[in-house]
Amino acid sequence: MAFPKQRDLEVPLLQVIDELGGSARPQDIYPLVAVRCPGLTEEEQEQRLEHSPSIRKWWNLVQWVRQSLVAAGEIDGATRGIWKLTAKGQARLSGEDNPPLNGKREQIVSLRDLANQSRDEVKARLLMELKQLTPTGFEHFCKELLEQLGFREMKVTKRSGDGGIDGFGTFRQGAVSINAAFQAKKFNENPVSRPDIDKLRGAIQGEFDHGVFITTSRFTKEAREASYKTGAITILLLDGESITEMMVERGIGVHKQPVYLYDVAAEFFDFESE
Repeated sequence: MAFPKQRDLEVPLLQVIDELGGSARPQDIYPLVAVRCPGLTEEEQEQRLEHSPSIRKWWNLVQWVRQSLVAAGEIDGATRGIWKLTAKGQARLSGEDNPPLNGKREQIVSLRDLANQSRDEVKARLLMELKQLTPTGFEHFCKELLEQLGFREMKVTKRSGDGGIDGFGTFRQGAVSINAAFQAKKFNENPVSRPDIDKLRGAIQGEFDHGVFITTSRFTKEAREASYKTGAITILLLDGESITEMMVERGIGVHKQPVYLYDVAAEFFDFESE
């Protein structure tokens, strides 16, 4: 799912702090706010910022919400490492005060929401472009994508009776070079199921050490569970959502215009826990 808009998280953030007794550490707050966002997966909560891989995107978004509420006087930002509800914030929850956005706070919210909206729109357009490719075109796209991810000497091939191997190459892990094969499936709606994964694993067994299944659609739960089996070749799964996310993150097929929003990383100063 798309991350919620910043303004849509303001009340949930205030509610979580209130339920935690009026003040809490941010590490305790992030997951509880996520619970209030139906559809936000654990995988999405673990996604990292491209320019700062140590920072989770979800945490960063909630921090920006907190910053706007500090600017509005609804959260007390005076104590490092503690987010505290103010009387004004409590009044907003009780319905006594619901101030409109204004000034710097409005600008911060608008920029953040605009960036998220642009990202979501680009991902949707990328997926549309991929679905419009011919099967052969999509295979060559998959070759290019894997090369961008570090695979080497990738080749697109068509073999009869091979179980769907559409290309192969190598991937270096330390001093070890791993032979890998990929299968490309350009689906519009139908998900990839477990038999598809088992078929690819059977096709590459004995010749390759690793497999990649790439689709514009999605994978069923059973397919994801089958991709990792003890003692068997691992199959990396890349669906439409993860493909477009990587394309945006790595600038593959997109033009990125940098817009930087700055905030203090409060967790950086938590030296007392060392």
